[in-house]
Amino acid sequence: MTFTVEPGRVTGFVGPNGAGKSTTMRVILGLDRPDQGSTLVGGRPYHELRTPLTHIGALLDAAAVQPSRTARHHLLWLAHSQGLRAERVEEVLRQAGLQDVANRKAGGFSLGMRQRLGIAAALLGDPPMVMLDEPFNGLDPEGFMWMRGFLASLAAQGRAVLVSSHLMSELQDTADHVIVVGRGRVVADMSVRELLESVSHGQVTLHTSARNDAMTVLARSGATVSSTGPDTISVTGLAAENVVSLLAGHGVPFSEVSSHRASLEEAYMELTRDAVQYRGVMPEEAGR
Repeated sequence: MTFTVEPGRVTGFVGPNGAGKSTTMRVILGLDRPDQGSTLVGGRPYHELRTPLTHIGALLDAAAVQPSRTARHHLLWLAHSQGLRAERVEEVLRQAGLQDVANRKAGGFSLGMRQRLGIAAALLGDPPMVMLDEPFNGLDPEGFMWMRGFLASLAAQGRAVLVSSHLMSELQDTADHVIVVGRGRVVADMSVRELLESVSHGQVTLHTSARNDAMTVLARSGATVSSTGPDTISVTGLAAENVVSLLAGHGVPFSEVSSHRASLEEAYMELTRDAVQYRGVMPEEAGR
């Protein structure tokens, strides 16, 4: 598995359960040892970094906090370990929206609040790289909106941002680039735009009251057409503007022509179809 996380953009890191996402992140931080190869943070192994939080900030497990410590004290001891000033703790508490609960014990935090605390810890050293594993877990709708804007702002500041998530809809609105992995291998490494275009297959949806006439005109022009409803046709092999031109030229009425744009979830499902290791069955199938 080889890939590079570039600065100035949010890179989504996706794949089925067991694909190796969390393990890869643990290897990057020196928590697991690879059988072969190496991982580098800014060109150096993690264990060689004297103050690692100033090089890369990470959130892998939101529950990894001492429950009897307050949010402020949790961050203070981390800051002390890196030689960071105490004022930085107050800054990241504000960034994460935890200033009003800073003196509450972390053991009483909800999952969403622990996620925010983990993100505050990742930002302590003002690092050029940030790595987050499932940061959307446990967030409420306001938290989702905050997280989207937060990730975008980190990239806008020139940081390299790697985000693992199963929430494709959130990554589609947030990530610039995506790494898709399956069974420990990179399946795709490209921009989100390129990935969506690669699985959209140039499909055009047409709504018309003259379905048969439209299908005949388009088929004669080399398109592949199929009826998907009483007044709906799916067209491949012709761009939307060419479909409009042909129908208008032959006097075939239509009410709507739209290019199909695949979602990130569709693209993900197509790319990882053969890489899923754990498949469940529906209750009725299990009964049979």
